[in-house]
Amino acid sequence: MELRVYRWWVVAMLWCVCFFNYADRQAIFSVFPLLKTELRLSDIELGALGSAFMWVYAACGPFAGWLGDRLPRKLLILGALVFWSAITASTALCRTLPQLLTVRALGGLGEAFYFPAAMALLGDYHGPATRSRAMALHQSAVYAGTIAGAVLSGLIAQSHGWRASFVFFGALGVVLAAVLSGLLREPKRGASEITLTSSSRAPAWRAIFHQRVVLLLIAVFMGANFVASIFLTWMPSFLYRKFGMSLALSGFSATFYLQSASVLGVLAGGILADRLGRSMPRGRMRTQAVGLLAGVPFVFLVGWTRAVPAVILAMTGFGFFKGMYDANIFASLYDVVPVERRAAAAGLLNSLGWVGGGLAPVAVALASARFGMSAAISAASAIYLVCGGLLWRATRKSSGTPR
Repeated sequence: MELRVYRWWVVAMLWCVCFFNYADRQAIFSVFPLLKTELRLSDIELGALGSAFMWVYAACGPFAGWLGDRLPRKLLILGALVFWSAITASTALCRTLPQLLTVRALGGLGEAFYFPAAMALLGDYHGPATRSRAMALHQSAVYAGTIAGAVLSGLIAQSHGWRASFVFFGALGVVLAAVLSGLLREPKRGASEITLTSSSRAPAWRAIFHQRVVLLLIAVFMGANFVASIFLTWMPSFLYRKFGMSLALSGFSATFYLQSASVLGVLAGGILADRLGRSMPRGRMRTQAVGLLAGVPFVFLVGWTRAVPAVILAMTGFGFFKGMYDANIFASLYDVVPVERRAAAAGLLNSLGWVGGGLAPVAVALASARFGMSAAISAASAIYLVCGGLLWRATRKSSGTPR
């Protein structure tokens, strides 16, 4: 198969892996009401289940990225898929909170190795001309997996109990790894670039932090991920409690409208960023800034409104503009870090971003106890405003030639 065709097949194969990456991690949130009743858990303990995954995921990110620059990415991707799928299936065996916390933490360990390796591999198949579109298409699997994890988990739980969904997702992940083992090929590092960057001999972290814009991208991702984690963790329970939706309907409504809109937003953001990247130095970052700033009123409205149609409209709007930002999380980073440090950079970005995300489940539980969950969600719009403003300011001050 020609390389120019196969590189898009690589996007499709990694799309399937990323789908399970998010379906597996999202499945537990739709069954929070059942866990709360069966195991007699408080909101803070439920929030700890979300944070346990995110904090271990974050802690392992730098090491996962370091390995991604040294070992075959294919090996890391498929090995991680098998590991986290087995852990997902083992969730069905849990009977206590400590057991659930343990499997959630191990799930974070396994999934941490996927994104650094996958993004570096995609970066070697797609150069600057197609990178945002390729990564945007891949990112759409995040939303599809989130929807599937939430909806199927809720449906299966209503009919067969909450444990059955974890066996379902875990088994399918192992099957997918077996299929892809003969189809996915490892590319030459730096294959999509004409030459390696001049800093190729610099220590990994010095090369990554050489430009202050990398620190800005990491800080903004921490803030954006904090907001995203609120929606991932608490939206099913929020709709279940505030609007009296059923378990399946709350899982569906919490994910379908937001994540479906994100698919459209991520595709629009990928196309727009590739075009802006040819005409301005930080066109991908400008696209991200637009997504964050335009999403501010919709985040506020989700928590503030008391009408179901309005909350659906707000989640849809937030989802679309979130997608515009998400399309270029790694593509913007790859504009400013050396080719041979991409996995390490992606691992560090993902790690610190999920430090921010890991704070959200417990922080919202604590804030909700005092101010209510509606107020806690609306207040998150201020984080989007600050992050969008910082990115916009950085793009106005940038200089140089576009990549």
